[in-house]
Amino acid sequence: MKNYKLTVLKGDGIGPEIVDEAIKALDKAADKFGFSVEYDYQLLGGAAIDATGVPLPEETVNSCKAADSVILGAVGGPKWDKEPGNNRPEAGLLGIRKALGLYANLRPAVIFAPLRGASPLKPEIIGESLDIMVVRELTGGIYFGDRGTEERDGVKSAFDTERYSVPEIERIARVAFDMAQKRDKRLTSVDKANVLDSSRLWRATVDRIAKEYPEVQVSHLYVDNTAMQLVRDPGQFDVILTSNMFGDILSDEASMISGSIGMLASASLGGSGFGLYEPIHGSAPDIAGQDAANPLATILSIAMLLRYSLDEPEAARAIEDAVAKALTKARTRDIYTEGCGAKLVGCGEMGDIVASLI
Repeated sequence: MKNYKLTVLKGDGIGPEIVDEAIKALDKAADKFGFSVEYDYQLLGGAAIDATGVPLPEETVNSCKAADSVILGAVGGPKWDKEPGNNRPEAGLLGIRKALGLYANLRPAVIFAPLRGASPLKPEIIGESLDIMVVRELTGGIYFGDRGTEERDGVKSAFDTERYSVPEIERIARVAFDMAQKRDKRLTSVDKANVLDSSRLWRATVDRIAKEYPEVQVSHLYVDNTAMQLVRDPGQFDVILTSNMFGDILSDEASMISGSIGMLASASLGGSGFGLYEPIHGSAPDIAGQDAANPLATILSIAMLLRYSLDEPEAARAIEDAVAKALTKARTRDIYTEGCGAKLVGCGEMGDIVASLI
C-alpha cells in the first residue's frame, strides 16, 4: 500500500474548519482507493505569530520540505494588522512559497452544472459547462524585479522592472504544455509582445517549446484582448499560460466567472511533483467558528493534490464527482439560493455529505 506524508497548515480564520472537512474527503478517498496518508500539523500565518512570534517558523519549513506535498487553509486577519509588514501572516505565505521553490501556480475556473445560475455571465455565453486552467509563473517578472522610489530633479518617481530569463519561461511553459496535453490539447499563451521586450522573449520561447508538443494547438493573445475574450467567449480557452502579473489579474477574472470564490481551488507547484494546495479565498475571520464557511474549494484542492502530486487520478475524479453530486443535495450559504432544490447546510455537514458520496 502506498503511503503519503503531507504537511497540513490550517492557518487562520476559517482555515481550520475547511481543512478538517477536506481531510475527511481525503481519508475517505484513501480508504476507497487503497493508499494511506500521514499528516504533520504545523503553524503558518497568524496562528504561528501567536505561538512563536513569527509567521513562518523554521519547524514549519522543515516539515514541508520533508513532505510529499502541503495542504493549506488560509492566513491573515485584522488581529495582526498592526504587525510590521515582514511579520504579518501574509509574509509567512510568501515565505513558504519561496522556501519550497514553488514557481507554477495552477488555478482552475470551473462551473459545476448546478451552479450555472451563479455565474455573472449569461447562460448562452457560458454554454453547458466551463473548465479553464490558468497557469501562472509565480517567482519571476515584475513582482521580483528591481524596484525603487527616488527623486529626480525634485520630482518623486518610482519604478518596477519586468525581467524574465529563458530558463524561467521554459520551465513554466513545460508545466502548461504538460497540462494541455492531459486536457483538451489547446494552449493560449498571453503576453504583450507588441510593446514589451520581456513578452517578445516569452513568445519566442513558448513557440520553441511548442515544437516538443506537436499535438497541442498553440495560440497567442495580448493580455488586454484576453481580458475581453474571457467575458465574451470563455469557452474558447482550455489552458492559459502567462506571466506573474498578467496571471495574477487574469486568474482573478477567470475565477469570478464561476460565480463563487468559495468553489475555487489552486495549486502552487515546484519540481518533482511537489505542491502546495489551497483554496483561493481568504481567511474570512468574520464567519470563523460559525460553521458557515464553504469547504468545497479546499476539498477540490485535495483533488488537485491527488492528481498532480500523488498521481492518484481515480481518487481525484471521485472527489470531484462527489462535489458535483453534493451540490444537488446541499449548499452552504454563499452558494445557496431559494428554490435551488438543495438544502442549506453548514461547513461540517457539507463536508460530511461530500465524504459520504466518495
